[in-house]
Amino acid sequence: MARDGGVKRVVLTSAFHAVAYGYAHTDHEFTEDDWTVLDGPGVTPSTKRKTLAERAVWDFIAAEGGATELATILPVAVMGPAMGVDPDRRRPLHTFTPVAAGQRFLVSSGPAISLKQIGAVLKGNLGDAAQRVPSRSIPDIAVRIASVFLKEFRSVVPDLGFARKPSSEKARRVLGWQPRKPEEAIIATAESLVRKQLVKA
Repeated sequence: MARDGGVKRVVLTSAFHAVAYGYAHTDHEFTEDDWTVLDGPGVTPSTKRKTLAERAVWDFIAAEGGATELATILPVAVMGPAMGVDPDRRRPLHTFTPVAAGQRFLVSSGPAISLKQIGAVLKGNLGDAAQRVPSRSIPDIAVRIASVFLKEFRSVVPDLGFARKPSSEKARRVLGWQPRKPEEAIIATAESLVRKQLVKA
């Protein structure tokens, strides 16, 4: 166990799902002070598990953590080189910064990006490797109809046409963190998958 082994700090990667779900659709800009409302609308079992897991770790540290510190990272999405070390992120700031102890940090590069926009980035930068990437959107009505027959679609129906607004101001201010541009992260992800032959052109 980290505490018994004398570990000074534990950094837990949680998720934006532990922050911004269970609320009615709103223009509220979500921060680390927010927690998902477990019995609120649209909360899936997966979202509930992520939220409860982070809360359990905070509760344990408060009750039995001793000198062990905790910081949690709340990514909205994770993109970058796959299955390896990103050379631009060799020194995680939250690991070494003293003031990170006892803090949650929401990390996001900015406004939401649609799958159609991601597809356009891939097609515009990967050439033949992106020839199978879809370039059209599925109409909302088609998703709603599909959800009647396919359970995989049901969890997305409540959020069709809606995007939550995260704020990473705290991570930038306290940690000095600067995210990659979304386009750069998308391309880096795809290029690494192609190099490792994990996708077929």
